[in-house]
Amino acid sequence: MSDELNREDYNPDIVSLTDDSGKEFTFEVLDAIETDDARYLALLPVYDDPQQMLDDSGELVIVKEGEENGEMYYYEIEDDDEYETIADAFVDRLEDYFEIDNQ
Repeated sequence: MSDELNREDYNPDIVSLTDDSGKEFTFEVLDAIETDDARYLALLPVYDDPQQMLDDSGELVIVKEGEENGEMYYYEIEDDDEYETIADAFVDRLEDYFEIDNQ
């Protein structure tokens, strides 16, 4: 069996997030990590315009999943140590599939 991804079999998980000012952004979920304390997602922006995709920095967006009043939401990781630990874990997991610059 080939390791190549058949385009017809590719069905990415897409999420839309709204920032505090009401602007909506679309992301592809690349990976998720669940710890004893929380669940984290590694996201990559999705663009309708190919030029925007070329202009993007290509950096992963990492969010923490939470629940409030039965609704799931995602928020930024405020703690630097927590962010570094999770970011390193995602890089370790994703570097075999994507070209990741660890600088």
